[in-house]
Amino acid sequence: MKEEFKSVEFAPGKTLSVETGRIAKQADGCVTVRMGDTMVLCTAVSAKEPKPGQDFFPLTVDLRESFSAGGKFPGGFIKREGRPSEKEILSSRLIDRTIRPLFPKNYRCETQIICSVLSSDGENDGDVLGGFGASAALHISDAPFDGPSAEVRVGRVDGEFVINPTVSELKESDIDMIVGGTAESVLMMEGEMEEISEAEMLDAIKAAHQSIIKLCEFQEELREEFGKEKRVFEPEPVDEDLKAKVHEKAEDRVRELVNTGLGKEEYNEGLKNIKDSVAEELTELEEYEEEGDTIKGIVGDIETDQLRNMVLEKKRRIDGRSPEDIRDIWTQVGYLARTHGSAIFTRGETQALVSVTLGTKKDAQAVDTLLVEEDKNFFLHYNFPPYCVGEAGFLRGPGRREIGHGHLAERAIKKLMPSFEDFGYVIRVISDITESNGSSSMASVCGGSMALMDAGVPLKKPVAGIAMGMIVGENDQVVLSDIRGEEDFMGDMDFKTAGSSEGLTACQMDMKVRGISFEVLEEALQQAHEGRLHILEKMAETISRPKDNISEYAPQFINMTIDGDQIGAVIGPGGKVIQTLQKETDTEIWVEEDDETGKGKITITANDLAKAEEAKKRIQGIVGQLDEGATYQGVVKAIKEYGAFVEIVPGKDGLLHVSEISHEHVKNVSDVLSVGDEIEVKLLKVEHGGKLRLSRKALIPKNGEEE
Repeated sequence: MKEEFKSVEFAPGKTLSVETGRIAKQADGCVTVRMGDTMVLCTAVSAKEPKPGQDFFPLTVDLRESFSAGGKFPGGFIKREGRPSEKEILSSRLIDRTIRPLFPKNYRCETQIICSVLSSDGENDGDVLGGFGASAALHISDAPFDGPSAEVRVGRVDGEFVINPTVSELKESDIDMIVGGTAESVLMMEGEMEEISEAEMLDAIKAAHQSIIKLCEFQEELREEFGKEKRVFEPEPVDEDLKAKVHEKAEDRVRELVNTGLGKEEYNEGLKNIKDSVAEELTELEEYEEEGDTIKGIVGDIETDQLRNMVLEKKRRIDGRSPEDIRDIWTQVGYLARTHGSAIFTRGETQALVSVTLGTKKDAQAVDTLLVEEDKNFFLHYNFPPYCVGEAGFLRGPGRREIGHGHLAERAIKKLMPSFEDFGYVIRVISDITESNGSSSMASVCGGSMALMDAGVPLKKPVAGIAMGMIVGENDQVVLSDIRGEEDFMGDMDFKTAGSSEGLTACQMDMKVRGISFEVLEEALQQAHEGRLHILEKMAETISRPKDNISEYAPQFINMTIDGDQIGAVIGPGGKVIQTLQKETDTEIWVEEDDETGKGKITITANDLAKAEEAKKRIQGIVGQLDEGATYQGVVKAIKEYGAFVEIVPGKDGLLHVSEISHEHVKNVSDVLSVGDEIEVKLLKVEHGGKLRLSRKALIPKNGEEE
């Protein structure tokens, strides 16, 4: 069956089109979403029955970008897409986080969303189209999805908000944020910005939500015309008698536990003891012999209720803090002996050990995606080993969570990093989480900022981050600063903001309930602002500005500029000159032409600054920038009766006259010098025509030659 595209203008000058019924008709729901010439096929399939023993919601979201969509071949030897790129993983996470809260509680049927970017115009990104299409495919399917929802990207160009900005528009934008939600409220957001205020961020979210409302209304029209009848979902019935018995035996004990203000380890041990003892006691009854896991689950529900009630009624938290309080912070820099910079950031029972490595241009990461081809000069890698939560487990490569947390911390710091032109190092930050009970991604932001300053990286301003939570009651809600793990698990919001003392640079929010009012969001932003300033003050007690010098173990480099028509002379035929230079001076040299000025830009790196200086001196000689009176290490290339010709830089020979070899009379040049000898000479004069006059005796003491 062929259906035509139906369109909606969801923002000024922005139109999105949807088609269904032509492709992938055996999926539970399928739409093709188009904006410009970018097209994304979104499918949704949800199993009719859960797998036996399934105790979680197995939702999988995959957004994949085929290089063929942009008329490109994949890079590398294997000309086929392989494992998902970091961009694809991050886009998939954003879609997952928007639609997950809209499934019924206790829904256990395996559900898969696949968003395939099939065509790309290079300007309209398929990620937000996938976020819209995932919801649309679910909404017209028979799956019990309580949508619709939508995602849009919001930017700001010349002070005006732009919804779903193009790649070109984003280059001029000071905001790049994706917002997901329903027609009623916002469910998810994540993005980066250039030190904007909380009020500006709130305005951006409101602008995005206006477009989300229109996209949700459009999906209702699609459902009315193409939607299937929704299947009825009935959660498993609760054994009220068992529930009452568990409450009778556990409720008072749990209430007492949550009011004791214990640390994570003691608290978890106490809760485990309650669960084990109640389960052991009740499973002795014949009718509950097989209900041990159910009983422990009910105790967990009691814990959640007690924690939430304590916050809502007493404004008191599990560790005794008030809603605005931040846990104790201690920090240290320079902890690791041989890294180029390091820091420890500890907040409560969350700790990040962060290191910085400074590299040369060859260490840049080549990024090749559907929309971007570039060399990445700054990256932050986040690791979450199992010991940080007191567990044993396999060490594998980074999962989606690790990639997502690292990306959030990276973009929080990135906005305040020096440009590569100003600080010509490739920079890698590694955050190893050594303890975790609360936001480790925000600890990575704080520790990363401190480690970079310890490394001497000219960070424009220190950066800090904080995680906020929220408990929603029937008639009240409480915003929590610096949430612990238990508050994240049983709360209704996880809202992270990061930035400097001047403004926000990154944010991330997830909701477990159907959204948040803008009034509460404004309160959370203001409370987060105050918390961020407090954390920055604590960090400043250890380090408040970048060190003046980089580590002695970091590579040293020199930049220089030459005329564009001299690039060939420096490189030489087949690269012979530059290869010889690198080998003889033990350096690495990069030469490139500046497209704007036409000049040649040269970067010289070495593990010793003296080696880089020697290479620079020799390049100056090649391009005619030799300094009269300077000393050069040369190689004898030819012996004549009247002297020797010495190459002081590749391709540049000078005459060492017999009278300048020694203070003593030299009858035969060959008695003193041989072809291939390495000697130190002084450049006496650059004569007309570029001829070089050298001296050896000018560097030898007059009271006698040294053999």
